[in-house]
Amino acid sequence: MYPRQFWIDRILDAWNRRTVVWLKGVRRAGKTVLAQSIADSEYFDCELPRVRRQMEDPEAFLRSLGNGTAVLDEIHRLTAPAELLKIAADHFPETRLLATGSSSLSASAKFADTLTGRKEEIWLTPMIAADLAAFESSSVDTRMLHGGLPPFFLSAPGELPEREFQEWVDAYWAKDILELFRLRERSSFMRFLELVMVHSGGMFEATRYARPCEVSRPTIANYLQVLEATLVAHVVRPFSRRPRAEIVSAPKVYGFDTGFVAYFRGWTALRPEDKGLLWEHLVLNEIQAHLPPGAKVRYWRSKHGNEIDFVLLRRGHPPIAIECKWSADHFESRNLRVFRSHYPEGRNLLVAADVDRSFARSLGGVELEVVGLAGLAALL
Repeated sequence: MYPRQFWIDRILDAWNRRTVVWLKGVRRAGKTVLAQSIADSEYFDCELPRVRRQMEDPEAFLRSLGNGTAVLDEIHRLTAPAELLKIAADHFPETRLLATGSSSLSASAKFADTLTGRKEEIWLTPMIAADLAAFESSSVDTRMLHGGLPPFFLSAPGELPEREFQEWVDAYWAKDILELFRLRERSSFMRFLELVMVHSGGMFEATRYARPCEVSRPTIANYLQVLEATLVAHVVRPFSRRPRAEIVSAPKVYGFDTGFVAYFRGWTALRPEDKGLLWEHLVLNEIQAHLPPGAKVRYWRSKHGNEIDFVLLRRGHPPIAIECKWSADHFESRNLRVFRSHYPEGRNLLVAADVDRSFARSLGGVELEVVGLAGLAALL
């Protein structure tokens, strides 16, 4: 078991604010192993019938925990999971709970009460820079090609976990989609999932997907909402305050993990031209893992084609521009200069794979902070 101290610290810190913590993430992101690594806690696997029977009377179950700490793994398997967590938050303030599930709270009809104000929520993303250190690895290429789900990343060097990728997709349909959303057109939905991964990082237009998936445009929009709710796709919307000159409605959609993007594209090895795209995905993943409360991730594109990869927005702060490059030497500042001609205030970050130590640079009259993934995490 590898100690993922960054995430353990996040959980412990969240308990300082709320007694109920929800750990969300896609299946096989490592939620169970992480939950079992919490010291001095009692672990309950809610997929087991005998465990579910213990929780049929929530008050009696919570009373039995006393002032202890409990992990309720796969809690969405309970008949009324939100009720148990609500009772815990309202009436058992000395009991600390960590609840996990393979999809977000809002994805399930069982969580009609979203426990607003009663829980802290932690999104366990695919592996971040801190996880690479915890797993005693520095191979960004392996992280990109094998992906950031720990069992896949740890597969034998040189052996792609292709069978595991397909097994994950099959389980995702059977255990997440059918149970939570009751979609019936498996072939259409799976075709849509494949196309999202193939075109990951590009601008999204529903009509483009309707014909190959043999469904209507509104159905495609619904499919995208399902992928987003289950954390399998991330929708990055445009940033704009000048609608006549900027893209204002077309989002960009990213697959949740580089390994799946590479798998659906048929990549068994990475060419130099592939790494830039996957690096952009890794940067987005790092941003999501460290995103400050209330912050939003956007992208910017002018109608003349100038584009900034990511724009980080925080209330009361100027926008932070984030550019991604596999090599810092290949960065060209024109797009950033155009962006800053319209939005002059704010920090400019270049996140590059070949940077171990952060440094500052003035380029084309723009002040730039050049960082790697670890440097980006420290700044966020």
